[in-house]
Amino acid sequence: MFRPDDCVGEFVHEGSSLTLGLPQMGFAQAVQAGAKTLILGVASAGGLLTDELIADAEAALNAGLDIASGLHNRLRDIPKLAELAAQKGRTLIDVRDPAANLKVGNGLPRQGLRLLTVGTDCSVGKMVATLCIEQAMQARGYRADFRATGQTGIMIAGSGVPVDAVIADFISGAIEQLAPARTDGGWDLIEGQGSLFHPSFAGVSTGLLHGAQPSAIVICHEPTRQHMRGLPHFPMPSLERTIAANLEQARLTSPDVVAVGVAVNTSMLAEKEARAVCDQIAETTGLPCVDPYAQGADLIVDRIEQCFAISQPSTSLTA
Repeated sequence: MFRPDDCVGEFVHEGSSLTLGLPQMGFAQAVQAGAKTLILGVASAGGLLTDELIADAEAALNAGLDIASGLHNRLRDIPKLAELAAQKGRTLIDVRDPAANLKVGNGLPRQGLRLLTVGTDCSVGKMVATLCIEQAMQARGYRADFRATGQTGIMIAGSGVPVDAVIADFISGAIEQLAPARTDGGWDLIEGQGSLFHPSFAGVSTGLLHGAQPSAIVICHEPTRQHMRGLPHFPMPSLERTIAANLEQARLTSPDVVAVGVAVNTSMLAEKEARAVCDQIAETTGLPCVDPYAQGADLIVDRIEQCFAISQPSTSLTA
């Protein structure tokens, strides 16, 4: 979706209905087509390397591919994979490996413009929204850079911090390092994680809010969801409550933070219904509301320009 030129094809098991719309091929065929790496793109429960994934990785190594994984289980910790990779001269890439030089956050004010996506729940489209805002801002000539905090985002960006693998004391500091002081007038667009209202992952969300020191936040939402992901006993929070709570937490390190939009994942809705939902949310919250992937993020960028009194790119871009 965001790096199609880097993708040769996809491998799926027989009978699977999941697809990225890429040519389907086996590992040997992929190597012949120019593939260098197999990305294990499955998010298994608990981030575990299942027996099936390990078998796929073995087959890919034998075919001549490197392996990249964003799961919590490390490829290098599976003896058969580590031994086979060494024999074949292949590389095992564990994306969920935080750097060893992380520091505790200090909350000191730092220069620069930063936007953080937050959510009513987990898996509501924060990464996609952030990438779409990056594209929309760059299309207008702004310096805008996606800062990845999850394994998929890191694979797209080529760098980042796997924040859910960072020791809790270092989360805010890791984000301070991911988006340090910036003086070129550009924007760091930081991928959010979790939700302040999800009992399992609110700690990561809080650390992100404090470390990002955001100038602006965008609230991400999936309107058809009936309860918090994986927790049927926890209802979804309202958008109004979500906006207020995130602004309050963000003000600890960024007193002047503002909300600039709502990004809605309307993949479960028909187009007409999706637009009606966005219109209703915009009226209720007073914020521009769009599905940034299906409808574009221009309305959110318009609000950013209004809030920060910018109408032209802050720094000209030249080849």
